[in-house]
Amino acid sequence: METNNCNTHSLDSFRALALQVTCHAVNQASPTEARLIIQNTIQRLEKQIAASLAFIGADCRLIVLPEYFLTGFPMGESLEVWAEKACLEMAGVEYEALGKIAQKHKIFLAGNAYELEPNFPGLYFQTCFIIDPSGSIILRYRRLNSMFAPTPHDVWDKYLECYGLEGVFPVAKTEIGNLATLASEEILYPEVARCLIMRGAEILLHPTSEVYSKNLTPKDAAKITRAVENMVYVVSANTGGIVNSYIPSASVDGGSKIIDYRGIVLAETGAGESMAAFAEINLAGLRSDRQRPGLNNLLSRQRFELYAESYTKSHFYPPNTMLNGNIDRKHFIQTQQETIERLTKLGII
Repeated sequence: METNNCNTHSLDSFRALALQVTCHAVNQASPTEARLIIQNTIQRLEKQIAASLAFIGADCRLIVLPEYFLTGFPMGESLEVWAEKACLEMAGVEYEALGKIAQKHKIFLAGNAYELEPNFPGLYFQTCFIIDPSGSIILRYRRLNSMFAPTPHDVWDKYLECYGLEGVFPVAKTEIGNLATLASEEILYPEVARCLIMRGAEILLHPTSEVYSKNLTPKDAAKITRAVENMVYVVSANTGGIVNSYIPSASVDGGSKIIDYRGIVLAETGAGESMAAFAEINLAGLRSDRQRPGLNNLLSRQRFELYAESYTKSHFYPPNTMLNGNIDRKHFIQTQQETIERLTKLGII
């Protein structure tokens, strides 16, 4: 996976934006219509990004877009159908168009899309990406925990052969800090964030599409927890609703936010399309706190050796279940059911 290790002109601070936009789903569209919807979304985004930057200011260097902002998510479509209508080529025209936006506005642009992978014919991965101001993709992270989509863990041995462990947990070292990504509900999996922090991540970019509530949700609690326990910024961009889908449009709408490394919510927006979730990223402050001895420096106090053997000896959801291809959507729930039955017999759950 692409990473950029150039960090020679690091900024002490800048502003970031979790841009909350409506997702225009392609579920009810033909493959040709779907590509037009995606194209129109990118054109609309360019205008929204330009207007947001004019309001926030030239020091806004990072914009994070929501989960699957170009297409929505599959709702019963086979892997083959979804690949044809909704998945991007790794060097496709969609990434080229997004790269031109990043280049034009001199920003780092992050988002999430379904992506085809030549090394794994017949499969696709939900991919978080970061594009730098030159228009180049500098990081690709494939979602590792998904209920109904293939993941690198499902083809684990071959994926490691292709990309190695650093490609599973990529961190891009840039002038605006060390950037990493994780998708949606993966904020509930502390190990994902921890493995990225182990590799130097300072800012976690979190494209998501989730229920927003005035009450504290599990995902919002996890965002604060991940920020505190890892001493890291979390920039979480939610959808502003999903249209052209069978689910009610406001089911996943609102609450994009930026949380600092102390767990303080710096900015948050309500429902609907919004650029209100922007805030300063104080890299100098984060780095100073990470280098300060004391009780609150949780990162430096981690004793990973205590837990390593327990992880090595534990086997829950199995790897490599999709190496042979020919998988339909029943595979995902069947594998989970088998896992639950096995763990129950072992007395673990």
